[in-house]
Amino acid sequence: MLVNVAEVLAGLIGVGIILIGARAFWAPRAAAGFGIPGTPTRDRTFQAWLTVKAVRDIASGLFIFILLAGATPHLLGWFMLAAAGIPVGDALIVLRSNGPKAAAYGIHGVTAVVMLAISVLLFVG
Repeated sequence: MLVNVAEVLAGLIGVGIILIGARAFWAPRAAAGFGIPGTPTRDRTFQAWLTVKAVRDIASGLFIFILLAGATPHLLGWFMLAAAGIPVGDALIVLRSNGPKAAAYGIHGVTAVVMLAISVLLFVG
């Protein structure tokens, strides 16, 4: 039962990160919501880097679905544990950039905690 809930939650994380990546293609100004003050969303060079990040976000979400389809819950748990380092790093980047603590903790921090909780559920389930 816990594994099923954890797998659904992992799938939701996968969908979310794919949507975040895809959104960078059609609405690059949304990147300002990441939490870094003064994000130059209209700058073409920044948009190119944002596209690089978008491709990686989409691929990360797809990795989750590949693991859901063909791997054990335990392996998915290890992936989710490792991937939780991404929102932790994002939170640190926002804090280092003097961005809003609400974005650092409320968006990135909460995402990391949820991913860690999913990992635990997959390990014990």
